[in-house]
Amino acid sequence: MSETSNVHSRVARRALARLASFSISIGVVAAVGCSVSSDQETAMGASEAAQIDSELQLVHDTVINQYVTALGLSMASKTSRADLNWHFAVVNSPEINAFALPGGYVYVNRGAIEHADRADELAGVMGHEIGHVVRRHSVQQLQQRERGDVALVLLCTLTHACRTISGRAAIRVGAGAVAAHYSQHDEAEADSEGVVNTVRAGIDPEGLPSFFQKLLDTRTQQPTLVEAFFSTHPTDESRVAATRKQIASLQLPPGKELMRDTPEFHEIQARVRALPKPKPRADSAAVADSAR
Repeated sequence: MSETSNVHSRVARRALARLASFSISIGVVAAVGCSVSSDQETAMGASEAAQIDSELQLVHDTVINQYVTALGLSMASKTSRADLNWHFAVVNSPEINAFALPGGYVYVNRGAIEHADRADELAGVMGHEIGHVVRRHSVQQLQQRERGDVALVLLCTLTHACRTISGRAAIRVGAGAVAAHYSQHDEAEADSEGVVNTVRAGIDPEGLPSFFQKLLDTRTQQPTLVEAFFSTHPTDESRVAATRKQIASLQLPPGKELMRDTPEFHEIQARVRALPKPKPRADSAAVADSAR
């Protein structure tokens, strides 16, 4: 079991008690059909981000974090939710993946940076995760649940505690956890947002389908690197084609220069590759046993 999986199991055990009480208030919201306010969403995201930040091994290199934050803000600041207090962080994990929490918290694994060929590929992945926040996909899942399922949805969707690197449940939550994963519809919406987000920021949108294709190719050669991504982002050749079809429909003006790559990205990439490997946690074996 990977370090990320072990972390998810620890988060699961500690989050259950906290979510038991929190789900009561959210359950009432879901039951009466009211929308979760932006303030509530932000509070939910901040709470989960604090827990994740204390559990995951994050990269604390100022230069790397400044680059990733600047790249993320160049897109997020031009969305309909530019007013959010956006946060971007790099997880010290070799798996190629990224995820977002409600309220504007976006995490990208170092593996995604290391395996991107160009700057627009990293931007495409981040623009996609920003799209999930803009469309409020995690919050919408709460509103579609019965009261008794709210804690499960919070646990699986907001903390990703139910997911492991192999796509298997880290805790015994039953088949209902599958519904907490992003649907293909959600992914398509986030892809659409990702394309728009990159273009608005002056970045070539081709980076998104290009990165998807890279992941599909990698799955046949180094499946362990991308299992986490595919377990949370259903992807196939049709998704690549749909994204490229949307890009073609934009009919960008001839001669419009969009950023595809920069020397700065490759400097950051080299800096990331030079980082020490994640340190195994002393309690990983015990946590792995508890997750079986």
